Amino acid sequence: MDKFVKLTGVAAPMPVVNIDTDMIIPKDYLKTIKRTGLGKGLFAEARYLDDGSPNPDFILNKPAYEGAKILVAGDNFGCGSSREHAPWALLDFGIRCVISTSFADIFYNNCFKNGILPIIVSPEDLDKLMDDASRGSNAIVTVDLENQEITGPDGGSIKFEIDAFRRHCLLNGLDDIGLTLEKAGSIQSFEKARETAQPWA
Repeated sequence: MDKFVKLTGVAAPMPVVNIDTDMIIPKDYLKTIKRTGLGKGLFAEARYLDDGSPNPDFILNKPAYEGAKILVAGDNFGCGSSREHAPWALLDFGIRCVISTSFADIFYNNCFKNGILPIIVSPEDLDKLMDDASRGSNAIVTVDLENQEITGPDGGSIKFEIDAFRRHCLLNGLDDIGLTLEKAGSIQSFEKARETAQPWA
C-alpha cells in the first residue's frame, strides 16, 4: 500500500448527501476481484450519458477537475452495501482523500485498508472546503496527515482528528498484510521454537 504523508491536488466538490457505494461503483462492475481497472466505473451512472459518452455536467468530467485527487462530499458518504470495490474504484481513479461530515462505518474502515484518507470535519469547515473546491482548477488543497491539517487555496487551514493507529498505518503504507509482516521476525522465532518443542506437529 502506498504511503500517505502529504497530498496536494485539485479538490472536487460533490455537495450531495448519502452518496452510496452503488453510486460510487455500480453493481455492473463488481464481477472482478482485481483492484485495478475500476476507475472507469467510478460514478458511472452519473459520469456517462446513455450512449456511453462523458456527461459534460458531471463534476469530474469538467476540465477544471480533471485529475482531482480529493473529494469534498456531503454527509454520510459511502453508505449502502459494504462493497470494497468502492474505495478500489476511487483509488484507481486517483482519489486519495475524501472529506465529509460523516461516513458509513464499513466504507470508512475500507478506506484506511486501501490507502485512502477519509477525513471527518464539522459542517462549518465542510462549507468552507466546499467553497474552496468550487474554484475549479484553482481549488488546490493540501492535506497534511503528519500534522493533521488541511490547507486551502487561500492559505487558511483546518485541523482534523484521526485515530493514532490508523494514522500510523497510512503514514507507513501498512495494510493488514503489511502489519503482519512487521512481526515476521517474531513469527519465525515462534515457529522455530514450536518445531523444536513439537517436532511431530
